[in-house]
Amino acid sequence: MNIFKVVFLFFLTVPIVEIYLLLKIGGVIGFLPTVTLVVVTATVGVTLLRSQGFSTMKRLQDALSRGEIPAREIVEGPLLLVGGALLLTPGFFTDALGFWLLIPQTRGRTVEYLLHHHFVAAGQPPRGPAGGEPDSRQGTTIEGEFRKED
Repeated sequence: MNIFKVVFLFFLTVPIVEIYLLLKIGGVIGFLPTVTLVVVTATVGVTLLRSQGFSTMKRLQDALSRGEIPAREIVEGPLLLVGGALLLTPGFFTDALGFWLLIPQTRGRTVEYLLHHHFVAAGQPPRGPAGGEPDSRQGTTIEGEFRKED
């Protein structure tokens, strides 16, 4: 499925799910407790985002100072930003997704999945143009001349 279709479906379905959950939960616990719960989750989320952001930044700096590639931290950074944005969005479904991305254990699972399935693991040789064997021409300089013709 095309990434644009996935994003479109996400932005189409999430507000519907949020409205449904807010109405259902508001009907059970009442209006003020529902609003209070949404505000409290946003506040807790911002606090968690701040602490996890500083922790990730410190690990990134430590890895760089040791001369290592901070692949995990590079993936965690955007996940923290998305998690924080989701927690600031009013609603229970987005709060659940936001907390998933901000809690270190669950974010760690997500990072491991992304690194294993969607990114080249650090330390592996680069792949050639078709994703097969490493490019044998890598490091070879080809000299020549060119001219631009209209």
